[in-house]
Amino acid sequence: MKKITEIFILLLIVCSIFATATNAQNLTADAIIVNANVRTMNQTKPNAEAIAVMGNRIVAVGTNAEIRALASAQTRTIDALGKLVLPGFNDAHVHFLEGGFQLSSVDLRDAQTPEEFVRRIRDFARKLPKGRWILGGKWDHENWKPSVLPTKELIDAATPDHPVFVDRLDGHMALANSLALQKAGVTKETKEVEGGLIVRDAAGNPTGVLKDEAMAYVNRVIPEFSFEQKLEAAQAATDYAASLGITSVTDVSAGTDVGVYQTLMNQSKLKTRIYAVSPLGDWQRWSKAGVRAAFGSPMLRVGGLKGYSDGSLGSTTAWFFEPYLDDPKTSGLAVDIPPMYERVKNADAAGLQVMIHAIGDRANDEVLKTFERVSKENGARDRRFRIEHAQHLRLDDIKRFGAGKVVASMQPFHAIDDGRWAFKRLDANRLKGTYAFRTLLDTNAVLAFGSDSPVAPLNPLLGLYAAVTRRTLDDKNPNGWIPEQKISVEEAVRAFTHGSAYAEFQENEKGTIAAGKLADLVILSDDIFTINPNDIRNAKVITTIVDGRVIYESVGK
Repeated sequence: MKKITEIFILLLIVCSIFATATNAQNLTADAIIVNANVRTMNQTKPNAEAIAVMGNRIVAVGTNAEIRALASAQTRTIDALGKLVLPGFNDAHVHFLEGGFQLSSVDLRDAQTPEEFVRRIRDFARKLPKGRWILGGKWDHENWKPSVLPTKELIDAATPDHPVFVDRLDGHMALANSLALQKAGVTKETKEVEGGLIVRDAAGNPTGVLKDEAMAYVNRVIPEFSFEQKLEAAQAATDYAASLGITSVTDVSAGTDVGVYQTLMNQSKLKTRIYAVSPLGDWQRWSKAGVRAAFGSPMLRVGGLKGYSDGSLGSTTAWFFEPYLDDPKTSGLAVDIPPMYERVKNADAAGLQVMIHAIGDRANDEVLKTFERVSKENGARDRRFRIEHAQHLRLDDIKRFGAGKVVASMQPFHAIDDGRWAFKRLDANRLKGTYAFRTLLDTNAVLAFGSDSPVAPLNPLLGLYAAVTRRTLDDKNPNGWIPEQKISVEEAVRAFTHGSAYAEFQENEKGTIAAGKLADLVILSDDIFTINPNDIRNAKVITTIVDGRVIYESVGK
């Protein structure tokens, strides 16, 4: 009986193959891309000349002659003119809605002096009605000489009628003016909170800078954005992503705003596939609803949960085993460590995907230990735990990612940004395991690249440039900062496509160019595999395709 069953199954497979081949011969593509330099990221067929699309799927990848044979008079033909075609970029770590809001907020990221910082805030405030909050900003005091933290006194005179709470670019500390502190009730007597810090002057008065959990004092008095405002921000975010060749994102701070994306999707205005992640503490809500990891449609899915274990290097709140060189009083802040194990265990047992923010070496060790313990206690399954950032690792801990099948979800642009000043905080020994792309790959870890936008620029080409060259933004490391951790263009692109798809359980749907995959593609102006690596950052997106539809074309391409 067993033999008969095996023969029957074999016959079914043969019939299926014959039917597929017959259909392929009669296939008429809706669109074809020809005369292309296709890099598929598919290791079994890495290169091709042309692609055929039917509906929202790729149906064939091959030579110009093979693909042209699938066209009819109604087929749209896109002549790539020899340009590079890649799978659409997949940003594995982005704050998508926040990025949309930042597009219309004050921009402080490249303010090179405190005076420029104040001028931009003053000019922005003049355009707003009195009483409107000034948010966003993304300032970086490391641009200043000396790199001192701003204070409320710096901006009070420029913003007498507007409460201000502008973030440092890492999102782990923010500056409030006196009006914002007054509304929040933050005074000399205000108590510290676990996992946070109120920066104070010598007399104990708040300077205006709040770090990590202490930011909640002000955040809770900021008026909620309306649904319409969120919808506008989401539209701005998805339009901008399309212009950069980004076809998918993992929004690690989507939370309860999934409905915003659903509305855009129902209006056929959503141009970006979104994996919408909720806070780790929400595991019970999703568990009670019966949701599992990566549940939903190809355009919008849920089932991922994100937690925190520490802060950031720039805010001296990343958690290390040893103190900071420039602030020996602290080794950082541990965030949510006591409840983390129980939350991770319960969320994992419910079939949800867990991803934890960890930047310092002690934070990464703590998260790895938690993942290892939970994996053992809950039993074997394809869980794909993720560590978000994984920036500073002890060398002996790097191999634990591959061994434990933990995805390293990293943002390479941070390396060329932090590399300008990280040596002030960390000694040479600790820096050996900083942004360890090469060693992680060599020890069989999966890299999933993203931007952390709006903390860093959303443009994936800047991320590729950073991973391949590691040239810091100040050009003081022309051969690369910690150059032994450079990776190839092929490896970097794979981390921004297949690696990110794997990190969200979607590698069978996207991330490579192959028959049956979703038709998400990007055409670039330059062949980033052959040009000088230093020029990768200057390449442009010519065309972006999602679901087989052209959603972006550059002007005068």
